[in-house]
Amino acid sequence: MSSSQPDERIRRVFAPNLGGMSNSPILYQTKENPEWWRSSVIYQIYPRSFADGNGDGMGDLKGIEKRLPALAELGIDAIWCSPFFKSPQKDAGYDVSDYKDIDPLFGTLADFDDLVKEADRLGIKIIVDLVPNHSSDQHEFFKAALAAGPGSPEREMYMFRDGKGENGELPPNNWESVFGGIAWTRITEADGKPGQWYLHIFDSSQPDLNWDNPKVRDMFDGVLRFWLDRGAAGFRIDVAHGMIKRAGLPDVAVADSHMGGAKSEAQMTIRELEEKNPFWGQPEVHEINRRFRKVLNEYEGRAMCGEAWVMPLERMATWVRPDEYHQTFNFGYLETPWNKEKLHKVVTESLKVFGDVGAPSTWVLSNHDVIRHVTRMGYDQIPKQGDGIGPNSPQPDEALGQRRGRAASAFMLGLPGGAYIYQGEELGLPEHTTLGEAYREDPTFFRTKGERVGRDGCRVPIPWEAGVNESNGFSSTGASWLPQPDSYKKYARSNQEGVAGSTLELYKRLLKVRRELSMGAGNFRWAPEYQDGNTLAYINNGVLVLSNFGPDAVVVPAGEMLATTQHDLLIEGELEIDQTVWIKL
Repeated sequence: MSSSQPDERIRRVFAPNLGGMSNSPILYQTKENPEWWRSSVIYQIYPRSFADGNGDGMGDLKGIEKRLPALAELGIDAIWCSPFFKSPQKDAGYDVSDYKDIDPLFGTLADFDDLVKEADRLGIKIIVDLVPNHSSDQHEFFKAALAAGPGSPEREMYMFRDGKGENGELPPNNWESVFGGIAWTRITEADGKPGQWYLHIFDSSQPDLNWDNPKVRDMFDGVLRFWLDRGAAGFRIDVAHGMIKRAGLPDVAVADSHMGGAKSEAQMTIRELEEKNPFWGQPEVHEINRRFRKVLNEYEGRAMCGEAWVMPLERMATWVRPDEYHQTFNFGYLETPWNKEKLHKVVTESLKVFGDVGAPSTWVLSNHDVIRHVTRMGYDQIPKQGDGIGPNSPQPDEALGQRRGRAASAFMLGLPGGAYIYQGEELGLPEHTTLGEAYREDPTFFRTKGERVGRDGCRVPIPWEAGVNESNGFSSTGASWLPQPDSYKKYARSNQEGVAGSTLELYKRLLKVRRELSMGAGNFRWAPEYQDGNTLAYINNGVLVLSNFGPDAVVVPAGEMLATTQHDLLIEGELEIDQTVWIKL
C-alpha cells in the first residue's frame, strides 16, 4: 500500500441495502437512436506529439497513420486531431494561415486522404479541429487588411478599432488576452504613422475575425464543406463561445479573460453571465452554431463538438440544443476533483441538463489545454485553466495521482454518453512538471514573462517503445520537439502491452466492456443500496460501477467482476481507497 493509505487495512464488509433504496429512479435512459456520436469514445491526437513518421522530431499525419492499429486495438471509435492546417505555429497550429491546406510540418492533403482511408478501414472516424474565432496574422485576409487601410472592406474581416486618448495611443477597451497582457495590438499604417488597433483575445499573432461580417460566415461555410467532402466525420470547434463580441465592445468591470466560468458566477442567471463578459458566450453566437449545423446536415453521419467554456452546465447545454452542436465538452466535469459528493452532483446535473435538450453528456478528464488528470489528482495547488506546473512549483504526488487518475478514468468510462480520451492518458502519462524554460513554446509563458508557465507540460510527445532512443520511439531518430521527462520510459506502451494491471490494459478492458454492454448508450441510475460512507456507486446497463473514496477498504458486492483498477482485487476481495470496480449484477 502507498504511504498515503492507512497503515493498517481496515476490513469493512457491507451488504447491499435493498430496503427501500434499490429502486432509485432511472436518471438517464438512452432512447433508440443510432447516431454514433451519442455513445462514442473519441481519442484526441495532438499531431506534433503523437507519432513522428519522418524522423524530424515533429509528429505528423504519416506517424498517425502508422499507429492507427494500436488505436484500433485500444477500442476507440473516432480520432479528433488538433489543428494540422498551414500555420506559422506561433500557437502550435491554432494560428491558421490557410484553412484548406496541411502545414508541411504535418504532411500534405494526400496524407490526410490516406489517413481517412486507413482509419475507415479500421472502423475509426477522423474529426478535424476548426479554429473560427481567429486566424493567423499571416493569413492572406489579415495581410490584405493591413494594406488596405482604415474603413476598408478588408479591415472589416477583423476587429480593427481606433484607439482612445488624444492621439489614439490607448487601446479601445480594457480587455485582457487569455495568454496575458492586453488583448489589443496597435499597427503601423502604410504612411509609417501609428494607426488602428486590432483585437486578439489570444496571442497578438491571432487576430480575431469579425463574425458580424457575412463574408466571414460565407468563408467558413466553404471551409466546413472542404473537409467534409474529403471524408472528415465532423469537427471540434475551437473557442465555440467566443466568436461574437457585444456591440460597442464595452469595458469589463473586472478584467478577466479566463476561458472558464469563475466559481463566483455559479449563481448568476444565463443573461447575467452574458452581460458580465462581453466576449464570451454572447447570445448571438447561437446563430453561428445553427449555421454550422445546417452545413453538417447536408452530409450523412457527421457531428461537431463545441469547446464552450461556459458555466453553469445549464448554460453549456444551450450549445447542444437539437439545431446546434451535437456535443460540447463537459468542462464542469473535467474541473471536478476526485470527491464523492462533488462527482455525484456534477453527474446528476449533467445528465439532467443535457438530457433536457435531447443531447448526451460528453465526459472528459484531460486535453491539450489542461494539466493531465493523473497529475491534477495528485496535486492540491492546481493553477487556473491554461496555466501549468513548472520546475519551481511544488511537485505533485505521482503515486497518489496515478491511483486516483485510474480510478477516475474507470468511473468516467462507465457513464452513458460520449467520452474523450487525450493521447497518452491510456498510458497513465503524467504532466511534465520540470520542463526547462529553454524548451517553452506556449505563448502564455512569453506574454507573462514566465510568470505563468503555460500548457507545454501536457503536450510532450508520447513514448511508444521504451529505451529504443531518446524519445522512446516517438520518432525513429530520437528527435523530439519537446523533451520527455525521465519517467516516460516506464510509461511507454511497450512496457505496458500485455502486462496485467497496467494502465494500458485497464483502458483496453474498460473500452471493451463498455462497447460489448452498450454502456455508452445505457440506462443510468445511482445505486445507494451498494454504497456506504466510503463509496459512490451507480448502475448502467446492468453494470455496477463502484468507487471507494476511503479511508477504509470495502469488500465488494457479489457478482461477475468485469474490470477493476486494483490488480489484486480478485485475491484480496477488498476494494481499497481510490479504486474503482465494474461488476456485472
